Amino acid sequence: MAHGDSDFGDSLSLPGAGEMALPSFSVWQPSFNPWLIAVVVAMAAFMEVLDTSIANVALPYMAGSLGASNDESTWVLTSYLVSNAVVLPISGWFANSLGRKRFFMTCLIVFTVSSLLCGLAPSLGAIILFRVLQGAGGGGLQPMAQAILADTFPPEKRGLAFALYGVTAIIAPTIGPTLGGWITDDYSWRWIFFINLPVGILTLILVLRMVEDPPWAKTSRGAGIKFDFVGFALLTLGVGTLQIMLDKGQEDDWFGSHFILTLAILAATGLISLVIWEWFYKRPIVDVHLFKNGNFAGTNAMMFVLGLMLFAALVVMPLFLQTLMGYTAESAGLVLSGGGLLLLFLMPIVGVLSSKVQAKYLVAFGWLTLAIGMWISTQRLDLQISFASASVLRLIQVFGLGFLFVPINLSSYVGMPAEKSNSVAGLINFMRNMGSSVGTSMVTTIVARRAQFHQTRLIESLSPGASTVQEALAGLAHHLAASGIDAAGAAMRAYALVYRALIVQATTLAYVDVFFVLAVGAGIMFLASFALRNNEPGGPRVAME
Repeated sequence: MAHGDSDFGDSLSLPGAGEMALPSFSVWQPSFNPWLIAVVVAMAAFMEVLDTSIANVALPYMAGSLGASNDESTWVLTSYLVSNAVVLPISGWFANSLGRKRFFMTCLIVFTVSSLLCGLAPSLGAIILFRVLQGAGGGGLQPMAQAILADTFPPEKRGLAFALYGVTAIIAPTIGPTLGGWITDDYSWRWIFFINLPVGILTLILVLRMVEDPPWAKTSRGAGIKFDFVGFALLTLGVGTLQIMLDKGQEDDWFGSHFILTLAILAATGLISLVIWEWFYKRPIVDVHLFKNGNFAGTNAMMFVLGLMLFAALVVMPLFLQTLMGYTAESAGLVLSGGGLLLLFLMPIVGVLSSKVQAKYLVAFGWLTLAIGMWISTQRLDLQISFASASVLRLIQVFGLGFLFVPINLSSYVGMPAEKSNSVAGLINFMRNMGSSVGTSMVTTIVARRAQFHQTRLIESLSPGASTVQEALAGLAHHLAASGIDAAGAAMRAYALVYRALIVQATTLAYVDVFFVLAVGAGIMFLASFALRNNEPGGPRVAME
């Protein structure tokens, strides 16, 4: 191990990080071609990530079919996100206790069966219950897919493997709403769940045949079989209430609501208590000791911000195009599709570069270009933007994202023992998941609050007695009167049109503010990226200096 990594090695003797050293193994290789295994586990991860966004556009149809209100139907999304978020950070414990392959297959079975049940659900209560089961099963698929890739590929090819996984994590949310809308319009909302069945069954068969646990995973299996009920309860309380708070915050006026305030208190109490409990408990369900490694803590923070940026930009563009520009969901989806194709092209290139260039320099480049892209968006986003210009702007926005996912994941393994792969993957996927929830919530909040702010400022700047205002009103009234409307009605309608234009302008400025915040955040991450440890491109996972 290179100089500078011994500090983390010392932490392995602390409670919850392993009581004894694991035996060393010769270089292990899987029985099947690693790329076949990569495609199989990527299929499972893609299916799970797709389900986080595919149901969004189908909510009104579900509500009508199941006799529920639109507000009640949003629990179909929230229930999935809550159970998914709870399982992600503890997936490493389950994999170590049950065996990674066994846990992965169990998650696949639960996810596939619950998808069938969601499609057959007769009521809103039933589909919410089945979505909880689906989210719990899906929560283990992403981190286990990443952990399998980390151990299946040699260091010099791990970047390309993570690029394949990155395609599932970044492309799936992009195409989810468009695919969900097409299926719902042409078939039925139930088919957005039924399409998981053939993929889940095929993937399960292939995992059973191809995937195997590495020797260190077999050695550690069952080591922590005593379940940490207190830790699990605190995790469920903290993460569950936080997820609900983020999902319902803007809808209920945040801390102006006693419900949201109560959720915030419960979330803070649960999460703080969880960290304290897991730090001293001998068999923690969440290995919080990993965060003693400053590099791991830093990469987790960056993955959180990456999830925030990805979903914030993913939400804000179609929202702007549909609410202010009159685009259909399909047209807005087409604007996003170009960004998805760009990322599909960039990911393999970054995977190759990661075997030749320090990961932290790729990360720095990614954050810098992302900051530039978001800043350009503040200058180019307006009500005259064309379809072509919006599509190009989307390409500019996502270019930097292509240089972040793979190298941040690679950096998270620097200095980490092989037997910690499951826990590393679980925690870093959890941080991306929570970042995406915060990003979605942040966008809706900033747009709502800043639109009010800009509306007030614009109204203050428009004096009813100003000549320009009077001329505009008179011109509109004359035009309306010429179409057959009486003078009094034309004057009232002219005022309404001016006010509507003011609202639209204020909302446009609010969307610009969102991109400004994202640009500043990416700029801060650019500076922080140089604090990451050096890795050895194409070499061992320990830090080399």
